[in-house]
Amino acid sequence: MIRFVDFLEAPDAKRTKVKFNMKNGNTNIRAWDLLLDDESAWVDINSWKTKHPTNNLNRADYLIALAQFYPYGPEYFVFGGVYKVEMIVPEIFNAHGYKLTLMDDYQEYRKRLIIKIDKSIGRDNYLRLYENVQKQLNPEIYELAPNTKLGHFPGYQNVSLSYRDLRLIISQNEPSWKQALSNVKGVYVITDLSDGRLYIGSASGNTGGIWQRWSNYANNDNPTGDNKELVGILEALGKEHIEDNFKYSILEIFDTKTKADTIVERENYWKTVFDTKRHGMNRN
Repeated sequence: MIRFVDFLEAPDAKRTKVKFNMKNGNTNIRAWDLLLDDESAWVDINSWKTKHPTNNLNRADYLIALAQFYPYGPEYFVFGGVYKVEMIVPEIFNAHGYKLTLMDDYQEYRKRLIIKIDKSIGRDNYLRLYENVQKQLNPEIYELAPNTKLGHFPGYQNVSLSYRDLRLIISQNEPSWKQALSNVKGVYVITDLSDGRLYIGSASGNTGGIWQRWSNYANNDNPTGDNKELVGILEALGKEHIEDNFKYSILEIFDTKTKADTIVERENYWKTVFDTKRHGMNRN
C-alpha cells in the first residue's frame, strides 16, 4: 500500500487542508462531474465558506482538493489539484470566501490519481487537516489512470474513446453511457492511431444497440469483436497494440426500430467514403 501522504506531500503540512467533495452543496450535481467538465464551478465549490470552523479554509494556506469518484463507490476520490488559499477580506460567509490559485504541484496527476479511504465520509463536503488525514481515514493510492476518467455521457457527436476508456465504461456499467449507447443502433469507426487505418462497423441488431456491440470489443481476453482483420492484428502485434492505439467513435446513430438493412447500407456508404477495404481494416 502507498500511503496518501507519502505520495502527495503538502507544501506545508501544518497549513494544508484536504477537502473531500461529493456534491455541489444541496444540489444533485456531483463534484466529479464539475471537476471533469466545469473548472470554474469546481473552484467555486472548493472556495465556499461557512461559519462552521471545521468546514472552512481558515488557517489554511494550501488546499488539496478531491472529488468522489462515484463509478467506483463512496470510498474513492480523484485528485483535483493543489491550491494556494487566500482569504477574501472583509470576511464573508455562505459565499465564496477564498481566492484559490491552482499550483503546479502534481499537475500531471489531476483527474487521474484515485485514492481510497477506509470508510465513506457521509457528508457533501468534508475537510481534514493534512497532518491528521492519514490517521483518521487511512487513504491509500488506489490507481493512476492513463487518461482522464470519464464522467457523464458527452453526446453522440463527442464520443472518442481509447480502448482503455471503453473497457472501463463497459466494466463499470457506467449508467449514463450505458443508457445512451443501449438506446441507439449505429455506424461506428475504430481508428488505429499507429498508422491511421480505419475499421467501419455497425450495430444493427435488435437488442442492446451500440452498447452491446462495443461490449464485445471490451473483452479483455479477445478485444477484436471477432472481426477477421482485428483478429489478425491481435495475433501479429498482441493485445497491447490494441490497448495502446485503438480509438472508438460514432459516425451515425439510428432509432432502435430502424431496419438492419438500412444500417448496413449506411455502413457500406462509410466504407466507400473512407475506402477502408483497400486502405483500412475492412475485408468486406
